[in-house]
Amino acid sequence: MLSFTVSDLLEKNLEANASRVALIIKDQSLTYGELANSVDQTAAYLHLAGIVLGDRVGIHLPKSIDEVVATFAVARIGAVFVNINYQWVAHQLEYIVRDCGIRALFTDTRRAGQIAQTPLADAMDRIIVRGAAPRHPKIVAWDEIPDSGILPPNPSIDADLAALLYTSGSTGNPKGVMFSHRNIILGARSVAKYLKNSPEDRILSLLPLSFDYGLNQIMTMFLVGGSVVLQPVSLPAEIAKTVAANQVTGVALVAPSWVQLVRFLEDAPMTFPSLRYITNSGGKIPLRILEAMPRMFTGADIFLMYGLTEAFRSTYLPPDLFLSKMGSIGRAIPNTDIFVVDAKTGLCGPGQQGELIHRGGLISLGYWNNQAATDEKLKVNDHLRAIIGEEKVLHSGDTVRIDDDGCLWFVGRADAMIKCSGFRLSPTEVEEILSSYPDVAEAVAFGVDDEELGQVVHVAVTGHNAAAVNRDALHRFCLENMPKYMVPRKIHVHQNTMPRTVNGKIDRQRVIAECAAQDK
Repeated sequence: MLSFTVSDLLEKNLEANASRVALIIKDQSLTYGELANSVDQTAAYLHLAGIVLGDRVGIHLPKSIDEVVATFAVARIGAVFVNINYQWVAHQLEYIVRDCGIRALFTDTRRAGQIAQTPLADAMDRIIVRGAAPRHPKIVAWDEIPDSGILPPNPSIDADLAALLYTSGSTGNPKGVMFSHRNIILGARSVAKYLKNSPEDRILSLLPLSFDYGLNQIMTMFLVGGSVVLQPVSLPAEIAKTVAANQVTGVALVAPSWVQLVRFLEDAPMTFPSLRYITNSGGKIPLRILEAMPRMFTGADIFLMYGLTEAFRSTYLPPDLFLSKMGSIGRAIPNTDIFVVDAKTGLCGPGQQGELIHRGGLISLGYWNNQAATDEKLKVNDHLRAIIGEEKVLHSGDTVRIDDDGCLWFVGRADAMIKCSGFRLSPTEVEEILSSYPDVAEAVAFGVDDEELGQVVHVAVTGHNAAAVNRDALHRFCLENMPKYMVPRKIHVHQNTMPRTVNGKIDRQRVIAECAAQDK
């Protein structure tokens, strides 16, 4: 059976994989057949409640089987699933509900109790609660929903809107990125191809489904009929324990989580004979952590990847190039074109850097109810007209460099470049050097306006195990290892782990804001 829609991914597994395990969490598991039954019952209730093609349905649940069931139930009736990170607070939830007009919401007792006390409950037709349901005319307990058995044919085609994924909103309100069924299916096919996924794979799912990286994991596994091990706890000891106990074959994390896991394993070594591959996206891993990874995960292929929410994934570095191109984001994933373009001179060649431009079927439909932002991101590129005509392409806003072998290296975000004494430098350049200092665990570099030099470099750093970093010693290290214009004017030392976004990345904007507040 050929998959065109998200719902097809589950349905096709009923032919050959109904008895194969689809989901695992702690000591609980669900086969594809059992999962399909739960999805159909929930979808039938949504249909009975009047949810139709194109309606938005929110899913605000912690990492769980319920979250997956709700996602596929929404897709089954042609509605649009809106996975909202469970760490987001009440005002963020309210913004999303009102921004995209969510008609029904899946959540738990705690959050439902908060909603019931506010006007937000009246903004929706139905709130379906896992656990005890607060008394409210709009709220119903999930366990008590009737099984009508009335389920119409799936009304969706691949061009229909399937999902809204809201960006974390480092500046201003979050934007809802629109994905069609085609976007999601093509993303799963492309990633499954280069990861060589099969029904024998059992992948760890730590990343939230509100994050494109996390959603793609579920869809990729269901495409091939593999199993997903849900991991609700992000502590490195728990991750390692789950991988070993469940014979996990693939692990995907963001850079801060890899740093924590590698450091844990350096102190408490473990072996993972089942592990076939590991992947990273969502930020650069410090070089010394990269160097340690082959020792920590013996025999596992290491895939370094680059992506952005608006297109799921753009590039990957094949594992056979990991040692020779350590830190590179690689080349285009299957069925995708990547161009590097300088706004003034056009296409870039080896040794040059420019903006990464993405072309292909993974590009999202744009931003919900925000045409201006969509037009800024998705547009015709004048320098590519001779190659692809008037086709709109995704402008990443990220600067990359091409090496002599055609591999790409991340330089930085164009809007984050620091301009000091006539030099343009990327925060990433500064952070890489800082991360090579033995006492530095995490680093964030940023520019601060300076009347004489335009901008000067400030940095925020944390030490290992909450140990303080010696500013004077680190400053001497910078003087010895950086050109003068790059040496930080000020070093901010964080005593604890830096704040994270809901997707596990370092919350750079919050770190910078905290440093600015200290400087006042």
